[in-house]
Amino acid sequence: MTTTRDGADAPAAGEDGFHIPKEPWLRLFLRFLRFGALAWGGPVAQIAMIRQELVDEDRWISSSHFNRVLAVYQVLPGPEAHELCVYFGMKSRGRLGGMLAGLGFMLPGFLLMFALSWAYVRYGLDTGGLTAVFAAVQVAVAALIVRAVFRIGGHVITDRWLWAVALLATAAQLAGVHFGIVLVGSGVIYLLARRGDVRLATALAGLALVGIAIHVARVGGLAGFEALTDTGAGSARGADSGSMAWTVLFWSGLKAGLLTFGGAYTVIPFLQRDAVTQGAWMSNGQFLDGLALSGLLPAPLVIFATFVGYLGGGPWGAVAMTAGVFLPAFAFTLLGHDVLEHLVHQPRIRRFLEGVTAGVVGLIAGTTLALLRTSLTGIEAAVLFAIALAILFRSGAKLVIPAVIAGAALWGWAAQHVTS
Repeated sequence: MTTTRDGADAPAAGEDGFHIPKEPWLRLFLRFLRFGALAWGGPVAQIAMIRQELVDEDRWISSSHFNRVLAVYQVLPGPEAHELCVYFGMKSRGRLGGMLAGLGFMLPGFLLMFALSWAYVRYGLDTGGLTAVFAAVQVAVAALIVRAVFRIGGHVITDRWLWAVALLATAAQLAGVHFGIVLVGSGVIYLLARRGDVRLATALAGLALVGIAIHVARVGGLAGFEALTDTGAGSARGADSGSMAWTVLFWSGLKAGLLTFGGAYTVIPFLQRDAVTQGAWMSNGQFLDGLALSGLLPAPLVIFATFVGYLGGGPWGAVAMTAGVFLPAFAFTLLGHDVLEHLVHQPRIRRFLEGVTAGVVGLIAGTTLALLRTSLTGIEAAVLFAIALAILFRSGAKLVIPAVIAGAALWGWAAQHVTS
């Protein structure tokens, strides 16, 4: 047995049939470009596709080794499928190979989202009944986010303390407490509770609840909820496309990329806060449109950051925000995989991160309430929401997400023609 670069034991080259080949640069890039072009169905389907080819068919590493690597990326922020591609590229051809693999995987989705963002800004929604179509699609996206909250929560919130942390984070989000305070507090409370300092954890949680109540009383209501549901200054074509500095957009994307614990959906509250609540370069409706478009593409969901950046800063804004969001996923693997794998297996670090992840689920829940208020504007929208939610919960089909979004678009188109 040899020790791999990730610090885990793996079969030596050729032992038991496992071997990571030193692939030619172009072949390596094209392999992961193909993965990116076929990346339909969300992270579960994307990871299964990578496992099927590189583990089951080509036998680069063993299944148990793959599971250990995946466990590291499930704890760290960033899209796991993309990080796995960077990891395998690095194992084959070093850090440059990791960069090529990661770029190959994200490139198809980026180019498609870039083109859709251009068309959205260039032509708007005032052509051929597109307003009704996108309004219906926004409802389906709201249902998709609700399902994501339940699914992520089901994996993350596994005891009463994590429930408490998530509920506190939801309340803090609605009250307008800064997310940095929320996430650090969530991690500390859970760490204290798990290491046996229950009284101190209870006292800190109680103090946090009192602080939230005082903040609500001081500002005269749920300032966070009102800010989250603000429609923003944007029109159908964007608030002021190209107005934001690319450095601001890059920083916004980088913050989001560093905080996407628990899956790609956790990027939603951070980008929504910067783009809608504070930056006001787009509305909640436009934000939902971007999420809808990303659900139709073969790419990690976080590719909707390209859309957010485009509306804020035009083409260079799209590039800057996309680079910011994906940079941590590259860096964690290329520069610090060994150290990070060691750290995330330390009990205290892991418990702190589990608390942070529960806090992120709470932030998503708070943001979801705001997005529901934006999208559910009548009986017809409520009916469509219920149908979409039922399908999403009951179906395990690989393409259920793009199918639901396409079905909602058809619903909106039909409704437009019935009423016209």
